[in-house]
Amino acid sequence: MTDPTDARNAGPTAASGQVTAQSDGEQPRYGPAQGRHGAVPPAVPDKAVAGPRARIEGWVSRGLTRVTSSALGPYQTAIVRIGFGLVWFLFLLREWPHRQELYGPEGPWSWGLAERLIDSNHAFTVLMWSSSNSWFELVYLLALLSAAALTLGWHTRASSVLFMVGVLSLQNRSVFMGDGGDNVIHLMAIYLVLTRCGQVWSLDARRAARGRTEGTAGVVLWAVLGAVLLGGTVAGGFSLGWCLFFWALWVANGLWWVLRRAGARGGRSVREARDVCDILANLGHNAVLLVIMVEVCLIYSTAGWYKIQGTRWQDGSAVYYPMNLDYFSPWPELSHVLAGNGLMIFLVTYVTVGMQIAFPFTLLNRRAKNVLLAFMIVEHLGIAVLLGLPFFSLAMIAADAVFLPTVFLVWSGRRLGALAARVRGLLPRGRRPDTGHEEREEHGRDEAMDHGPDGAPAGIPAAQESEDDVAGTRLPGR
Repeated sequence: MTDPTDARNAGPTAASGQVTAQSDGEQPRYGPAQGRHGAVPPAVPDKAVAGPRARIEGWVSRGLTRVTSSALGPYQTAIVRIGFGLVWFLFLLREWPHRQELYGPEGPWSWGLAERLIDSNHAFTVLMWSSSNSWFELVYLLALLSAAALTLGWHTRASSVLFMVGVLSLQNRSVFMGDGGDNVIHLMAIYLVLTRCGQVWSLDARRAARGRTEGTAGVVLWAVLGAVLLGGTVAGGFSLGWCLFFWALWVANGLWWVLRRAGARGGRSVREARDVCDILANLGHNAVLLVIMVEVCLIYSTAGWYKIQGTRWQDGSAVYYPMNLDYFSPWPELSHVLAGNGLMIFLVTYVTVGMQIAFPFTLLNRRAKNVLLAFMIVEHLGIAVLLGLPFFSLAMIAADAVFLPTVFLVWSGRRLGALAARVRGLLPRGRRPDTGHEEREEHGRDEAMDHGPDGAPAGIPAAQESEDDVAGTRLPGR
């Protein structure tokens, strides 16, 4: 037996982390700093080291979750879709009386000259499948209808592909018919195919919000496009690259349709496959959205840096010369009045160069970006009126729209929706028993996109559509 006084005397030793005294048959008691085997537990990491590391890991984790779980910028991609679809539709409609001279087989740039050029640059155009005038008229009409379908968001996946085919076919057929805006439309037509640009402000989103299925129209359209694709492949109308691209799109859309139908009543493996495809689609959408933003920045930065190398831009007189050309003077009197003001010409010249060079850097500050974006849109409207380049200006405005803040786009959409409801109410037999149904539907969809994933179109969470959206306001990390 141990003397109780020994246990009292061992108190300081026990407090220092040693084994305290025990009676026979008792388990040893351990101090707070000693383990069962005598090892000291690892020390807590220094907060100064763990803090930045934890923040970086948190940023990376949230970023990966965001780009994989949702398609960012639904309102921005929707306005880009509407903008370019409308511009191309209006252009084709405006040039309908002159379509033969611009793109027809008997135009100045004949079918034979176009064939020789296509053989050398290997550009894609279905107009070279036949030299008949009937084939040209059919392609032109389909390009016009696909532009309208894309603008309205009717079966957006299919209409975006048809839109791209129409744009590339006509522009590659006559490469000298354009004013600069055609290059932007050319690029954006390809990018839109790879985005989920029908989440909002589309007939697809309206149908999804009402709980309706696609019906047979989507299946029939998919089957018809598959038959056309098969015929073009057998006839050798596609190069290897374009053939693989179109077949991949066709198979992917069919697979997505099957997984969506089977996922509602299928097992866990089917739902997991659907989720994986959804993640891949979100990644592709977000990557292409970033490419669109970079493309717009490159357009402005390269244009600005090239301008400052010219002597006319350096001395502030560059704007004077196009305003005195008959080709760029739809309003000669107005052009002469403005061109006669030397101070205005000087300011417009330097402000144009300054805005184009500064625009990519203003993306680091939300307010500066929004202010400069408004000025650039006004500048393009001025180019449309003073220089007679409406389609070029509208194409650039549609490209600029990818940087518009989400709050502004949602507000504008609601105002336009309310205006449309009033107009419908003024039309004969325009009032229906439940006139507020569509407004409540639109309001609920906007609220879902603003505050959470519940009720978001196509299952897309919408928390990303705050004012800090990467495509709407700030860059990541701001």
